[in-house]
Amino acid sequence: MDKRIIFAVAGAGKTTTIINELSEDKRVLILTYTVANYSNLKSKILEKFNHHWPENICLMRYFSFLFSFCYKPLLADKIKAKGIIYEPNENQYVKSDKQRYYISRNRYFYSNRLAYFLEKTDSCREIQERLTKYFDKLMIDEIQDISGRDFNFLDKLMTTPIEMLFVGDFHQHTYDTSRDGNVNTSLFKSYDLYKERFLKNGFICDEYSLVKSWRCGAESCEFIRENLGIYIESNYGKDLDAAVMRVDNTAEIEEILKNDDIIKLHYQKASQYGSTHKNWGEVKGEDSYYDICVLLNQTTEKKYQNNKLDELAPATKSKLYVAITRARGNVYLVDEKVAIKLLENRW
Repeated sequence: MDKRIIFAVAGAGKTTTIINELSEDKRVLILTYTVANYSNLKSKILEKFNHHWPENICLMRYFSFLFSFCYKPLLADKIKAKGIIYEPNENQYVKSDKQRYYISRNRYFYSNRLAYFLEKTDSCREIQERLTKYFDKLMIDEIQDISGRDFNFLDKLMTTPIEMLFVGDFHQHTYDTSRDGNVNTSLFKSYDLYKERFLKNGFICDEYSLVKSWRCGAESCEFIRENLGIYIESNYGKDLDAAVMRVDNTAEIEEILKNDDIIKLHYQKASQYGSTHKNWGEVKGEDSYYDICVLLNQTTEKKYQNNKLDELAPATKSKLYVAITRARGNVYLVDEKVAIKLLENRW
């Protein structure tokens, strides 16, 4: 049974790879976590099949899959729940053998514990049987978003006797399907250990098919390799008009800040500065920018000045990687402290 995971880089064509695998003669379930990825996949599928949705293709967001495909058919008649609530259980003392550990007083599953609930009720075997009955292949887009207890649940489903194709970028782990205490908190601290979780379930790990970006220029990729320690190549040569530039001149920074065609990317709290300002991790999945300005917060600026960006905390480094790889053109690196002072002077 063909089971593969493709470790891709930003802009290499993850979604295109999934779309190219689709046909009208194989029953396929496609799962993804974010609204943006779901909408993008939906649009691309309709485009491929001339705006007709094939009956053999099912596209679901991850939590819809857990609730509608897994919980409802198997457990809804025994345990009543209205839906899912996307916040943690505030009762830290309730034990996992109690129903209220998983379900709120208003009868909603806590999102970070629904997968665990399915495990604890011994439902995984029946879910595997349902997958085998209705589908020939399972695909997951942006596999790195699956985390916490959800990854343990997925771990059990990996042995289902159907084809599987998972695609993602380990270094773009900026979202989590769930967090629950210390469950899998070290999952993304080691690429090799993460990869091993798939290898032990019989997956082939493809680390070569999608290592060249169709978005980022050669200089951006070189900067990422040399400074973040993340391997990425470009499909374009150095003749492409795209570079990574440090900007310290106040007048030049002012011009960048005034230019609404250049998105300004902050580590956090970007919304207070206007619609052309976003957070690093927020732009994951977005592909419409040419030139961008990455504002380096205090910690990142210090690491940059000491040529130690590769020593950033994993979560921070992932968000910075996401930010830099949004650009099809130039990347301007600016000290956020300087930029904010200029922005505040406008007011």
